[in-house]
Amino acid sequence: MEQLRQIIRDVPDFPKEGIVFKDITPLLSDPASFRKAINLMAEPLAKREFDAIIGIESRGFIFAAALAYELNKGQILVRKPGKLPADTVQVTYDLEYGSDVLEMHADAIESGQRIVIVDDVLATGGTALGVADLVEKVGGKVEAFSFLIELDFLKGRERIADYEIQSVLNY
Repeated sequence: MEQLRQIIRDVPDFPKEGIVFKDITPLLSDPASFRKAINLMAEPLAKREFDAIIGIESRGFIFAAALAYELNKGQILVRKPGKLPADTVQVTYDLEYGSDVLEMHADAIESGQRIVIVDDVLATGGTALGVADLVEKVGGKVEAFSFLIELDFLKGRERIADYEIQSVLNY
């Protein structure tokens, strides 16, 4: 895991002053590192019973697609409003400084389906909790969350503590 930690680049003052952004693009461009990250995310999920993987826009799509392929599961997209072509369901969720909206196709999850939610980073947990609410709104069950990176100091885990959470790298 130290190999992955070293390839992830810190970008100070992005997207605004005072934030140190964890840039995963060097990891994505290195085949061995990307494969290692996917293998580490897939390992605990391979032992679980679940029906589909949700990828959260936009970097979550990258990891969710690779995991869905690796684990032979379908992938469901959760996007910002207006990006999906068919009927959608929405959820409004709270962020640290405001709120936002996410949506998915209304027919993406059947009642009772067990879902793993995937994203690149767990920060404050607002987006993750919003997606969990969306899954439950349509009758699905959140089986687990899977993140490449968890920013412990932002305490996102506390916001989604009712769910199982798997992270590869903690900062």
